[in-house]
This record gives sequence, C-alpha cells and structure tokens, in this order.
Amino acid sequence: MTEANIATNQDICLAMLRDNDRDRYLACLLSPEDKRGSLAALYAFNAELARVRDLVHEPLPGEVRMQYWRDLLEGSAHGSTAANPVASALLTAIETYHLPRKTLIDMIEARTFDLYDDPMETRLSLEGYAGETASALIQLASLVLSPEEAARSADAAGHAGVAQAVAGLLLLMPLHRRRGQVYIPLQILSATGLDRDAFLAGEDRQRISAAVEAFAGLGREHLAKARAAGPIAHSVFPAFLPATLADPVLSKAQKRGVLLFDRPLQPPQWRRQLRMAISAARRKI
Repeated sequence: MTEANIATNQDICLAMLRDNDRDRYLACLLSPEDKRGSLAALYAFNAELARVRDLVHEPLPGEVRMQYWRDLLEGSAHGSTAANPVASALLTAIETYHLPRKTLIDMIEARTFDLYDDPMETRLSLEGYAGETASALIQLASLVLSPEEAARSADAAGHAGVAQAVAGLLLLMPLHRRRGQVYIPLQILSATGLDRDAFLAGEDRQRISAAVEAFAGLGREHLAKARAAGPIAHSVFPAFLPATLADPVLSKAQKRGVLLFDRPLQPPQWRRQLRMAISAARRKI
C-alpha cells in the first residue's frame, strides 16, 4: 500500500472520530503528529465495535459484524481490506508498531457481551470486561506512542481503563436501561437489595441511587489506584487523555444517584476539551 493510501485511510479514521468520538479525536490532536494516524485507526476500530449494538436489532447480525473483525485480525478476511479504510489503517498500525493481535481479538470477544441483555454478574466480571476494552485500548495506544514506556505504565493503564469504562457505562445507563441491559454487577445490586428486574423497573429509587453510587465508587476506587501507580511518562500520556474525563462523571453520578436517568451526566464539549488540554499540560489523570 502506498504512503498516500495509508495517509488517506488514517485521515478517514480521524474524520470518523471527529463525527462519532470527539473526545478521542481531540486526544489524537494532542498527540505527536506522526502518531495520530495510527492512534486514530485504533480508536476508530474501538468505535466500530462499540456501535455494533446500535446498528443491529438482534444478536446474530452483530455476531456477523464481530466475526468480520476476528477474521481480519486472524488473517482470514474475505475480500479486499482496501475497501474498508478502518480495517486497512488498523492493519498498518499493527504492522508498524508490532501491536499484539490477541489483545485486539480479546477486545472483540469482550464486546460481544454488548450484543446480549445478560446482566454483568460480578465486580470481577465488570473489571475483566473493562480490562479487555478500555484498559487494553490505553495500553495499545501507549505501545504506539512509546513501546519503551508502555510497560512502565501498564498498571496505571489497567486501573484508568476500569475507571473510564465505569464512567462511560454511567453515561450510557439511561440508554442501556431502555434496552434492558444492566452493567452494574448483580453483586452490587444484591448488596443494595435489588435484582436485575427491580433495577430496570426503576421504582425503588432509594436503592437504585445506592447501587449507582456504589458503582461510581468502584470507578473512583480504580481511578485512585491509577493515580497512585506513579508518574506517567510524557511520551505515553496522550493515551490516558480520554480517561482524564472520568473523574467529573464519577463524582456527579455519586451525587445524583437515580437522578442520572433524568438529567445527563455528560459535561459540555468545551469543558471536556479544556479538561483534556489541562491534563495534557500537567500530566495528571
């Protein structure tokens, strides 16, 4: 593939992020210019997996879409990958930075959970899901930015990813509830006197608030561990920028509880951009 084609595919990935994931788009812009294209490919791949549930009404078509990405990463793709700019850009990033394909395949496997309405069973299940999605994405981005420093920040990446995933699930909780999806572990629901059906019914607002607060507390616990893991090198910090947006969401969720179903938790775009820019300058999650 020519350099012009590679650049075009990467530009398409950046444009997709600008339209569908503004936070990671900004994270790319705050990264070294020579790394932006590969980061955009990783983030666009993540966005493709995340939106599968939005595009299908039944799990089977979603499984088919997931299988496409599995086949691509396992080297058994059908047809030309050149027709899919995200796939082409992803393969280029993998080859350029020697990214582990198994980590990407594990991300697909974890995202398959999103296609179904099975509840998250335990805290450990949730942490595993977050580890193979958000945490893995931070670590992969770190490998693109600086392979030497990526290993040193692996612990911080693991915890920051869980915090980021919990914040993201809190933001999407009203949508998930309408669909019948429950990402708060049943273990937490049970501790607050709820089960899946009672949570979805939404009638016991006091207990639902307690469950939301406990779930947000889990995110804050991991955020504290990420901050305690030690300083993150300047070279890999751009990989952590999306995770810097977790703290205000987690704090607001703990205060609002069940009210998050009535009022959105998401801060305005300008505030998120400002927070990321300040975090980039200070190198603090």
